[in-house]
Amino acid sequence: MSHIDIKGYVPGAIGRIAELHAVYYNQAWGFGKFFEAKVAAELSKFIGRLDENQDALWTACLEGRVEGGIAIDGIKAKTDAAHLRWYILSPQLKGQGLGNHLLAEALNFCRSKQYKKVYLWTFQGLNPARHLYEKFGFKLVEEHEGKQWGKTVIEQKFVLELT
Repeated sequence: MSHIDIKGYVPGAIGRIAELHAVYYNQAWGFGKFFEAKVAAELSKFIGRLDENQDALWTACLEGRVEGGIAIDGIKAKTDAAHLRWYILSPQLKGQGLGNHLLAEALNFCRSKQYKKVYLWTFQGLNPARHLYEKFGFKLVEEHEGKQWGKTVIEQKFVLELT
């Protein structure tokens, strides 16, 4: 991972993370413009209010280009749980242990802030991601049919208790 730089926000991160999501989820799952717009809008709103006392964004940059990212939205972390969001890697970064590294960074941030738990939403069929979440201790706590991403899928909520 020596040629990959882990940074926080970098110019272009919003567009690039939205693009990575849009391309992957369109090719693999048929998600369309609704999904891309949702990712871009929600990520933009998050970046606009990012408070480093409660939130964090990590970008994985290869030769200056964002090729992955992960975020912790801590706006409700003290009263409910931190929200793990926008976790993605480009195909060229997969298989190098970077996914483990980014997830560990995000969870270490949560522990440093003394958050009690972290949750994420995903959907049935993303088996490599689910394996990684479960490896880090996340538990499936909710599952139902839904279309929060613009296409009907079996949505899944995973939670990690940190205390």
